[in-house]
Amino acid sequence: MNGTMAASSNRIMLGPLVAAIDQGTSSTRFLVFNAKTAELLSHHQVEIQQSFPKEGWVEEDPKEILQSVYECMDRTCEKLTQLNIDISNIKAIGVTNQRETTLVWDKETGEPLYNAIVWLDLRTQSTVERLINKTPGRNKNHLKHKTGLPISTYFSAVKLRWLMDNVDEVHKAVLSHRAMFGTIDSWLIWCLTGGKKGGVHCTDVTNASRTMLFNIHTMDWDPDLCKYFDIPMEILPKVRSSSEIYGLMKSGALTGVPISGCLGDQSAALVGQMCFQDGQAKNTYGTGCFLLRNTGSKPVMSDHGLLTTVAYKLGRDKPACYALEGSVAIAGAVVRWLKDNLGIIQTSTELEKLAASVGTSYGCYFVPAFSGLYAPYWEPSARGIICGLTQFTNKSHLAFAALEAVCFQTREILDAMNQDSGIPLNQLQVDGGMTSNRLLMQLQADILCIPVVKPSMPETTALGAAMAAGAAEGVSVWSLSPEDLTEVTSEKFEPQINPEESEFRYARWKKAVQRSMNWETTEPIMNGNEESSIFSSVPLGFYILGSMLMLIGAKYIAGHK
Repeated sequence: MNGTMAASSNRIMLGPLVAAIDQGTSSTRFLVFNAKTAELLSHHQVEIQQSFPKEGWVEEDPKEILQSVYECMDRTCEKLTQLNIDISNIKAIGVTNQRETTLVWDKETGEPLYNAIVWLDLRTQSTVERLINKTPGRNKNHLKHKTGLPISTYFSAVKLRWLMDNVDEVHKAVLSHRAMFGTIDSWLIWCLTGGKKGGVHCTDVTNASRTMLFNIHTMDWDPDLCKYFDIPMEILPKVRSSSEIYGLMKSGALTGVPISGCLGDQSAALVGQMCFQDGQAKNTYGTGCFLLRNTGSKPVMSDHGLLTTVAYKLGRDKPACYALEGSVAIAGAVVRWLKDNLGIIQTSTELEKLAASVGTSYGCYFVPAFSGLYAPYWEPSARGIICGLTQFTNKSHLAFAALEAVCFQTREILDAMNQDSGIPLNQLQVDGGMTSNRLLMQLQADILCIPVVKPSMPETTALGAAMAAGAAEGVSVWSLSPEDLTEVTSEKFEPQINPEESEFRYARWKKAVQRSMNWETTEPIMNGNEESSIFSSVPLGFYILGSMLMLIGAKYIAGHK
């Protein structure tokens, strides 16, 4: 009897709850937080299958993604009910998502017209090279003054262009005005709010700012950018703030609950880490690695290879905040590669044990440029390399080198950020799945030569989306006032090696990065007449000329015998 009373009184004391859909590259999660204490009450996670139809191509099934969201919601609601927590206390749902991943669907049937092309995908490399070659001075930053972004395979516009050019169903749907374009947030919100029966086709400013079609100054789709990529504006979702009611859930246990928060995953982590002040920064270790620094209400353009992006806009009438971002394509993805492709580990946790067993890479360096190099190089021609191998090198050294690679890449973007801002960070706030690897966190502190601070609740991305949803006008169950924000408990990793050793290892890494560049180009080597020629290879030219001369000489001698 007392137990039942305690459970029911607990249930009353919990107050309003806010949920978050966290749709990432490798998994989907649904999490429920207490709006007053920011405590995580329950969650469920489902892995997402990635397919690699050709070298450099990365796709995911939009219907599988949607199904995974429903499954995570249902299972989390079941878990809450078992905990005697009333799910009718869930007052709002926020959405956070892998950014840039591109899909097109038919608004009449509700069916996707092709798989989602994932942000890591490289099939648009030839398109990107062609676009850059057409710009004055072959400048990849030609659109940066409007978008904050370089022309790269990373962003949505070139992926959408590829779909329109190469997929008949997409081309036809665009011509017959049935096509809808969206990043993952748009697809989920449209489906959850009714789909073909009145679903809301929208995105938020943070996701829109990653398409190369969005003007970060006017805060809307840019007609000139759409014309540049030849994309009809009618297929684009409506751009909204990151915190407002977009629509209501139309099915499942949470029918009628407003969806009122939407942030790209890296922006959500910035909010979840409470980086609301100019100069505050966080680094998220997921499939990739993303360092964002809040630059306040003015966009700051980088001179050192960083992106200028919209950090958040927490309400229709609130000002937008901007961030400088350093994006690394491969972080956690290197663990998946070692597991799935090489089979040297069975689980992600094994990597830490393997690396810790040797405590050094023994001079081995691993540059995981599987999708080219992102910040600060923006070099799509780079490919992954492992160098410095000797007969002594074994899989444990390779595991250590893989962890070091994540840390070195973070060091490169942190250096760029410090140069751009002129104010060096004195510690790094971190989050994301890989932060559970304590060896990685210690290595990161050693390589950066500054402390690394990890919150005890690592789900900051989902927390950020929940905060945006709970704070929305018409919901207002989560206060974002500085005095109301809960104090976050954290763990600090201090540097433990001397700076000279750190610098030596970093210099070696930079050397390895240079080796990985200009590996893969889509254009054939041309001579001055724009024709591919065997003589463009000097040694081969000498060899062939020499052979011809010897042949002529031999014939001459034979004729005089």
